[in-house]
Amino acid sequence: MSSKCKNVMPHETPNVKEHYVIGNKVLGKGHVATTYVCTHKETKKRYACKTIPKAKLLKQEDYDEVWREIQVMHHLSEHPNVARVQGSYEDKFAVHLVMEMCRGGELFYRITQKGHYSEKEAAKLMKTIVGVVEACHSLGVIHRDLKPENFLFDSHSETATIKVIDFGFSVFYKPGQTFSDIVGTCYYMAPEVLRKQTGPEVDVWSAGVILYILLRGHPPFWAKSESAIFQEILHGEIDFVSDPWPSISESAKDLIKKMLDKDPEKRISAHEVLCHPWIVDDSVAPDKPLDPAVLTRLKHFSTMNKLQKMALRIIAERLSEEEIGGLKELFKMIDEDNSGTITFEELKDSLKSVGCDLMESEIKSLMEAADIDNNGTIDYGEFLAATLHLNKMEREENLVAAFAYFDKDGSGYITIEEIQQACKDFGLGNMHLDEIINEIDQDNDGRINYSEFAAMMRKGGPDVGRSRKGNYTASILDVLVE
Repeated sequence: MSSKCKNVMPHETPNVKEHYVIGNKVLGKGHVATTYVCTHKETKKRYACKTIPKAKLLKQEDYDEVWREIQVMHHLSEHPNVARVQGSYEDKFAVHLVMEMCRGGELFYRITQKGHYSEKEAAKLMKTIVGVVEACHSLGVIHRDLKPENFLFDSHSETATIKVIDFGFSVFYKPGQTFSDIVGTCYYMAPEVLRKQTGPEVDVWSAGVILYILLRGHPPFWAKSESAIFQEILHGEIDFVSDPWPSISESAKDLIKKMLDKDPEKRISAHEVLCHPWIVDDSVAPDKPLDPAVLTRLKHFSTMNKLQKMALRIIAERLSEEEIGGLKELFKMIDEDNSGTITFEELKDSLKSVGCDLMESEIKSLMEAADIDNNGTIDYGEFLAATLHLNKMEREENLVAAFAYFDKDGSGYITIEEIQQACKDFGLGNMHLDEIINEIDQDNDGRINYSEFAAMMRKGGPDVGRSRKGNYTASILDVLVE
């Protein structure tokens, strides 16, 4: 193997053992990685540590896959149904991915214990599972290995939250892009995987197989050998005759048929699954599409004042490559002509491609919100700032760095003059700086100290940017907030 394969990550990291004690208890074992219980030295909190020995990475492609998994996990980590990443580490012998520990066991185990779920239980689970799929697709990721074993519950409670834990086969993609790799687990593979021409539709197929299992207790395509299973997937018919199908609702069977359509072009999308009457409790599917993850983040960003947006831009520039790798790929996906900027038309096309039906005026409002320097396009830095998730914004070290950027003289306070200078640095025009100061300045001394700045950044939600007089201090459209 060439020398460039010696490291997975493009930068040095601390040693995982500086922060964690890795125990001997094995939580899970794959063909390459082993997941152990580990304990944070300071907080004593327990996490899962997925360790990938470099000795098992035999070619550059293996290294690339591990690096991609790290980026995808960071990219999706803030979704409530994705296991949250605590940190990624690399040493001479292995790569370590530390994430939250899910104590409630596998979805697969619960299925085998119960035999099958009631329709009500299955519908609730599928809403969560397909919600993760929709979030992945709207953020430019195909999972490619959805199966019950990759879903864990965070506790043993009946009301436990389900989490996706493994993105080892995931890829970043652009709309229309296809892949030829045969990856995944045989029972859950879509027919087009075997034909070596796959896109995001494979995740909907896999979710459909999971739904079939939830209602019947075993996969729709079943045989004694792998090759026979593949033949069933390609040519077999789905059994809706045997028990318990006579007692299953027609609505549930209709959804499974649409998710397991062998033609990926005719197969229902993740968003359409979530709008299906069986998922939405037999009520009429909502007219307005559910917001994809990107739009949700942009809408949140649109409610922030200019100081917050500048601070986010500063924070974005200091994040590690694994934290922004997914956003970089997402930017490339939207930037269709590879110009380095996103135009109104590109944003409109991208939102449409993930099932978002907004009026042009609303899309223009999102453009204006993200376009910090008001030049009519969104550059990479602006895009990172607009799509960063709150947890990265709220980290203490990031807030300290952002505050220090504005506090040029190191006085411990941000003044109107310092904000004016920052506005010039960012190419911003005139702003109502006095209103922003008044909004943030809790002790009314005419300047912003660190605690006031941190409180502003952590405030979040649709009320960010609203002054105490009830006016907006940023150029936002009320329609996006309401």
